[in-house]
Amino acid sequence: MSAPHLPKVAGINPEVAVSQHTPTPLTQIPAAPGAFIQDRLAGWVSDLTTLHELTERLAGTHTLDEALNELLRAGAALLGAHRGLLVLEPADGESPRATVGLGLTPAELGLMETVPREATALGRVLDGGPATADGVTSPDLLDDDALDPRHREVAARLGHAASHALPLASEAAGPLGAAVWFYGEPGEPSQKQRHLAGLYARYATAHLARLVELERARADVAAVAEELLPSRLPRVPGVQLAARRLTGPRGGGDWYDALPLPDRTLGLAVGSVGGSGPSAMAAMGRLRAGLRAYAVMEGEDPVAVLSDLELLLRLTEPARTATALFAYCEPAARKVVLAGAGHTPPLILGDRRCEFVETTLSAPLGMLACWEAPSVEFSPAPGETVLLYTDGLLRRTGYSMDRAFARLHSAAASVPRATRHDPAAVADHVLRTVLPGGLDRSDATEDVVILAARFA
Repeated sequence: MSAPHLPKVAGINPEVAVSQHTPTPLTQIPAAPGAFIQDRLAGWVSDLTTLHELTERLAGTHTLDEALNELLRAGAALLGAHRGLLVLEPADGESPRATVGLGLTPAELGLMETVPREATALGRVLDGGPATADGVTSPDLLDDDALDPRHREVAARLGHAASHALPLASEAAGPLGAAVWFYGEPGEPSQKQRHLAGLYARYATAHLARLVELERARADVAAVAEELLPSRLPRVPGVQLAARRLTGPRGGGDWYDALPLPDRTLGLAVGSVGGSGPSAMAAMGRLRAGLRAYAVMEGEDPVAVLSDLELLLRLTEPARTATALFAYCEPAARKVVLAGAGHTPPLILGDRRCEFVETTLSAPLGMLACWEAPSVEFSPAPGETVLLYTDGLLRRTGYSMDRAFARLHSAAASVPRATRHDPAAVADHVLRTVLPGGLDRSDATEDVVILAARFA
C-alpha cells in the first residue's frame, strides 16, 4: 500500500519538513531606522521655520533703530538669553553709530560703559579680536580668574553670570559692530543655538548694511536740503520767526524763506516744486534764489514777485510746476499783503481767533501762459501767529484734504495758551498733533515745511 499524501495548500510544499526548533521570543522590538531620520528632519524643519520667521520680521524693519532692536530680540530668543547689548560701529569710522540695549535701563548701560572696553568679549570682538562665526562664549563670568575685576563687579551688580558675543560683519560690508547676550546663571548656549544665532547674525548683518547705506544717503540728502535753505532766520523788530522742515527719504522740493527788506519790512515765502530727488532739490534752489531777487526789487507787490517767478520757471523749467506763497510784512504796522500760486492758505492763530486766511484761487506756477491773481491784505492782532505751510503737512496725514484741513485747524486751536508766545513751540505742537507718530516715518514721501511768524 502506498503512503498517504498530505493535502496540498497554495504556497506550501507539504513535502518540506517542519522545523522543530522554537525561536527565542522577542522582548524588545527595534525601532525602525527611519524614525531617527524623521526626528532629525522634524528638528531641522522647526529650526528653519524659526529662522524664516525671525528673518521675515527683520526684513520688515525699515529704520536702523527698528532693525537693531529686532536683532537683539531675535538673538535672545535663539540663544535663550534674557538681556542683550548691541554696538553699531562701522569699521570705516563713519556714522551712523549706535548703542542699543535689551532689558537694560540707561543707568545700567552707563554702568557697563565703566568697564574697560578691552576687558569684555564685546569689546574684543569690536576691536577685531579672534571670534568664530558662531561667536564667543563666557560660561562663568563670576568664577573666571582672568576676568577684569571691574568687569566682575559690574556683572555681579547687574546679575550677569554668563555671556555670548557675536560679530556683525560680512565680506561685502566689513565689520559693522557686535552684539552680546547675557544669562542670569552660569552656562553656555548649545552648539545648535550658537549655530542658529550665527546664521541669523550673518543675514542680519547684510540687512543692517543696507540700512546703514540708506541712513547715510538720507543724511546726505538732508544736509544738501538744509544748505539750500536759510542757515538762520532774520531778526526783524516786531516779529518772531520759527521754521520746521521734515524731509522725505529721497528729498523733495518743499522750501521756505524769510528775507529782511528795506525799511524794516520782511518777506516770507513757502513753496513746493513738483517731483522728488536731486533734480527737484536743484529746481527748488533755483526757484528760491529767483524769488529772493524779485522780492528785493519789488517785494511790496507780491503779485509782481510771483508773476516774475512764473516767467522764470516757464523759461528755465518748462516741464515742471510749482506752488508758492509770498507775503510782504510790515511788522510795525502789523500789515501783511500776500499772494499765492496754487498754494495752501495761511492760518492765523491768536487768543480770540483761529482761522484760515481767505485767499483767491489760482493755478500753480508753470501751468498758465501768464499767471496773475489778486493779492490779499490782512492785519494780525498783537500776539497772533501766522502759519505758512506746504501741502505735504496735509498729505502726510493720509486723509482727504477736507479732513486734513480740519485736523490742522484743530491742532492750531489746541495750542496751549502758555506757549502761544513762542512760534517754535506753536510749530512743534502743530507738527506733533497733525502727525502723531509720523514725524520720522521712513516711508513718508512728502516733505513738510512750517514757517511761523508771531507779531508783537
